[in-house]
Amino acid sequence: MTAVSSGDARVPRHEAVKIHSHYLKEPLASELSQPTTHFSEAAAQVLKFHGSYQQDDRDQRQALRQQGLERAFSFMLRTRQPGGHVPPLLYRTLDDLADRYGNGTLRVTTRQTFQLHGVLKANLQTVIQEIVRQMGSTLATCGDINRNLMAPPAPFRNRPSYRYAQEYARRLSNLLLPRTRSYYELWIDDEEIPIPELPALQKLPRIHLDDPVEPLYGNQYLPRKFKCAITVPDDNTVDIYSQDIGLIVITDAKGQLRGFNILVGGGMGRTHNKEETFPLLGQPLGFAPVDAIETVIQAILAVQRDYGNRHDRKQARMKYLVHQWGIRKFRQVVQQYAGMKLKPWHPIPPFPSGVNYLGWQPQGDGKLFLGLSIPTGRIRDTETCRLKTALRRINEEFALPVQLCPTQDLILTDIEPAWRGRITHILREHGVPLPDELSPLRQLGMACPALPTCGLAITESERVFPDLLQQIETVWADLGLGDTPLIVRMTGCPNGCARPYLAEVGLVGTSPGYYQVWVGASPNGDRLAQVLWEKVALTDLPQALRPVFAYYKQERYMGERFGDFCQRVGVTRLQELVA
Repeated sequence: MTAVSSGDARVPRHEAVKIHSHYLKEPLASELSQPTTHFSEAAAQVLKFHGSYQQDDRDQRQALRQQGLERAFSFMLRTRQPGGHVPPLLYRTLDDLADRYGNGTLRVTTRQTFQLHGVLKANLQTVIQEIVRQMGSTLATCGDINRNLMAPPAPFRNRPSYRYAQEYARRLSNLLLPRTRSYYELWIDDEEIPIPELPALQKLPRIHLDDPVEPLYGNQYLPRKFKCAITVPDDNTVDIYSQDIGLIVITDAKGQLRGFNILVGGGMGRTHNKEETFPLLGQPLGFAPVDAIETVIQAILAVQRDYGNRHDRKQARMKYLVHQWGIRKFRQVVQQYAGMKLKPWHPIPPFPSGVNYLGWQPQGDGKLFLGLSIPTGRIRDTETCRLKTALRRINEEFALPVQLCPTQDLILTDIEPAWRGRITHILREHGVPLPDELSPLRQLGMACPALPTCGLAITESERVFPDLLQQIETVWADLGLGDTPLIVRMTGCPNGCARPYLAEVGLVGTSPGYYQVWVGASPNGDRLAQVLWEKVALTDLPQALRPVFAYYKQERYMGERFGDFCQRVGVTRLQELVA
């Protein structure tokens, strides 16, 4: 990365852009009103902090270039939904905006947010204003900052730990928001919108910078993106070990919140052929009581702010800092910043595998919820399945809140039992399959968007995943394994947005039409997969996996999942088998 001068020090260009942005305002503000289809590179970098990626249709690039035309630019907007909660009116607004200004679809992300694709530059302000008017936001869903804070989506009203997880997802999300007013000045034109104040922690000087605008982030923000999640001891749908910070709710025998176990240093991203980059699992840092958790969370973030690698973005995530220092040194520095000593980790049992919230289930308060499988997270209408229209009809008739799932699924909540028949009828009328009609593979599969919009994609993911999954499912069923769950995840590049390194079968794009194959992750999310094959053609994947699946069928223990089997026998044996 090219370095440029900033005062007395030379800093990389991506860091200088943040320093000179006047707290995420320029050059975005200057370019916003210009009659162009896209922003400069610097403005596009600042735009990410406001929740939008500048993209172009890569299917059209070559043809447009040959005609001497500019790229087909558009923008992806990502909403912030702590814990995945979406009020009914906000959902309806997003549904409308997708039709009026986007490509007609909504996409559920693996971090419990919505993405709108295909928004033009001229419509960005209108779309963001509409989202904010309905109590939504896109602030800090992209960029070098804390992203959307995840939590288990299940709306169990009679299980306190789930309520605590959702509550603290909202509280800590507000805690870690940037304090600059640039978002509201640029998009809302309303300086009266209140911004939550930071807790009064000025007695802890190592946490707070001497910065009147951004007392936690400073004008340089973080070295890279930062991801947090909260979960409960019997639910790992958030893949808690993949987070920069993972919190686990700890309650007493009466269900009262005691505090949180804390994991640090997880992350999925890596780069092909660069062995210094790799996925890592979070490591136990300790336990923080309720009244200390906000201080500790800010301290962890501040340590990454001050010591994270700002010169090499491929080494800038907090996982590399934890890995290089070791967990003992990292804990010591966090305790110095927080001005307190962390308590020992509370022992908890391993997370259960196979947790999902699809189908009809009781909420615990006399009402029901319905979990719906959203193929690759894309809410749209097709000739055979008019999912988007069905969800809109249900929203208009019943105004149900929505919970977005880390598995790209969706939960309709607060359903009166008397409404069950009508909701089922609407879904069937529009060709939407109910979860009990889907195989275990289809219920568990995930894929990232990749081509044609993602600028990092090496090859396909979302567009080829349904057909590929059907082919893998056919092989799986032919071997008599049809009722056995299998987690298959696919990404078009090694950055790992669909968390393929925590899948029983992870497919990672290496070049157009080719994929790296990873196997052996734990079904409960606490063990990484390993590389089985470096490069397999998309068309060859199902049959390449057949002998491995057959060996699993023959040699597995009673009830042993495929990921555990691969870990037990080792990838060397599996490679020999196929060779």
